[in-house]
Parts: sequence; structure tokens; C-alpha cells
Amino acid sequence: MTDHGPQPVERQLPTEESRDLLALVRDLVQREIEPVAAEEEEAGRFPREVFTLLSASGLLALPYAEEFGGGDQPYEVYLQVLEELAAARLTVGLGVSVHTLACHALAGFGTKEQQAEHLPGMLGGGLLGAYCLSEPSSGSDAASLRTRATRDGDTWTLEGTKAWITHGGVADFYTVLARTGGEGAHGITAFLVPGDTPGLSAAAPERKMGMKGSPTSQLHFDGVRVPDAHRIGEEGQGFTIALSALDSGRLGIAACAIGVAQAALDEALAFTAERRQFGRPIADFQGLRFMLADMATQIEAGRALYLAAARLRDAGLPFSRQAAMAKLFCTDAAMRVTVDAVQLLGGYGYTADFPAERYMREAKVLQIVEGTNQIQRMVIARHLAGPESR
Repeated sequence: MTDHGPQPVERQLPTEESRDLLALVRDLVQREIEPVAAEEEEAGRFPREVFTLLSASGLLALPYAEEFGGGDQPYEVYLQVLEELAAARLTVGLGVSVHTLACHALAGFGTKEQQAEHLPGMLGGGLLGAYCLSEPSSGSDAASLRTRATRDGDTWTLEGTKAWITHGGVADFYTVLARTGGEGAHGITAFLVPGDTPGLSAAAPERKMGMKGSPTSQLHFDGVRVPDAHRIGEEGQGFTIALSALDSGRLGIAACAIGVAQAALDEALAFTAERRQFGRPIADFQGLRFMLADMATQIEAGRALYLAAARLRDAGLPFSRQAAMAKLFCTDAAMRVTVDAVQLLGGYGYTADFPAERYMREAKVLQIVEGTNQIQRMVIARHLAGPESR
């Protein structure tokens, strides 16, 4: 057998500019992220300097309008950048996706005055964002959230607790969904809350099985006061804003999942090409070759699915069902691929000396965040068969 290890992903990109962009990202990944990823994840170190570099390079602003410092790139391109970043270190790739999610409300529903005041710093000024929807008793049932915002003239006071907040305690700004009216989806409003607002505090980060370099914390709002100028959209429009953001965010998770899966496949290819048993590379054995073929097929199928959804979004067409499908398929595929990568490495795959076990631990969370895969199946089924009977 001719030795054959991992090859760069062959990407179909729409412009020469986007091809140059991906080349820039790969160079940055090889210099700044990959060499220290395993060590920093093991140490639980949050790479704030990497996000500062990404901001300065325009990589925190790719899908947003150039008018406010964005990269004006289609989602088709932005998601492939995310995939490259996540393959190098999921803490970085997912962090960029979360930051993009945090900017979505203001970019899509803010006034021109709000956008002009805040978006330049959020997109290219070194700021890092977080998105606050989930609560300790309100996860999948997001419309039942209890954090409340009470109005007093031109000021709102926020009280409550948010949970599972990526970048909790380290973000410079938070997009917060809070209840301003009655029960249910129609009583929720979105707010932009600076990270240094008095009364806002973060609990100790959760102790997670993976993504140890990415802080995930509860956030406590104890008399947090923000001006009405920081309300995003109309009162009661918050849940609509949240769902709009999550459709796009699910594509980000799908791209990150394929990045992790691709990294796991590359590790398995390199190992099986070099590891010899019975006098030949173990990649010569049909049982292992079939595993590699299945892994590669799942990755290609997932990439095609998330890109098809992205192209619908770029064309201004409905893409909610396709986004849920992409998130579901890509994250399930990442879990299967990373488990198989550990198996292909045998005992070595179970040790922290090789990255396969880290990829497997990281893949698991992608089946949970931004809507569990059970919720994605419910979303898809509603598009197919209509709402459930009550």
C-alpha cells in the first residue's frame, strides 16, 4: 500500500476573495491555534488573545455588513471558516459561532443608531460577546424563561439567572432575553447588556468533560439596570429574535461538528498509515479501511447538508428546517466519527497523548448545545407534519 495520510479539505468557494480568506485562516490556525490546542485545553486556559487576533483580522465579523465593520461574507464562506477553526480547537470555533450569535439581534433588529454605536466595537473592536437565553429551569422550553426586566421610565432593571452561558464571566457584552410581559413567548424582550454593568456577576465555570478552555457559567442579574436604548427590537419581540438567531446559530454548530469530525478522521488516517501490525500498515486491513470510508462519507454528507442550508440563507429563502437537519445530522455524525477514531487508534486512542479522545469528548456537547438533537427532530417533524395535537 502507498502511504496516504490526511489531505487538506477540497473546498468549493464562490470567489477568489473567499479562497484567499480560507488560506489566511489556515495559516493563522497553523501558527496560533493548533500548536498549543491540546496543552491549553488540558490546562483549561481560555484563549482570549486568539479572539483578539481574530477580531483584528476581521474573523469575528464575517457574515455582517461592511457598513459597520463586518466582512460582508455569505454564510457559505463564514461556515467553512468556522469549520477550519473548530478542527484546530473547538473552543475557538464554537467561540466564534457564539460571538456571531450574540451580534445577531443587534445586527438584524437594532435601530440604525444602535448599530452605529455598538456594532463597530462588537465586530472589529476586540469585544467578545455571549448569548443569554437558557436558564436553570428553562432549557429546551425557552419560552418559559423567568429572568424579568421591569421598566421604570427610560431604564430597565433585570433580575434573574441565566445558565449554560458560553463566555460567561469573560464576555464584554451579553445579548439577554428577559420577560417583560406575561407568560409564554410573547412576553419576552431582548436587551444588550455590557459585561461590566453593576449587579451582573458570573458563577464559577462549570466543570465539563470537554471544551475545558471555554468557560460555561451561570450569570446572575441582581438589579442590573440598562437604559431603554439598550432594548433590541420591540417589547415582546424577543422570542422571535431568539428563534431567528438560533436558526443561524445551528448552522454554526453544524460546521463546528464537521470540523471536529474532520480533525478526528485526519488523526485516524495518519495513525493507520503509520501503525504497522502483522508486517504491514493497519490501514491495509479491510475492516479498518471500511471504517475510514464510512467516516469520510459522513463528513462529506454533513458538509454538503450545512452548505446547502447556508446557500438557502444567503439567497434569502426559508432555511429553518434545513438548519435543524444540518445541526442534527452533523453533530450525530461527529459523535460517530470521533468514537470510531478512538477505536482505530486502539489503546493510544484512549490516552491523552493523542487528540482522538479530546475530539470524542468535544463532539458530545455539540449534540446538546443550541437545541438538543431531540429538539431538532421535533422542529423537523413540525415542518413536515405540522404542530403536535394538543
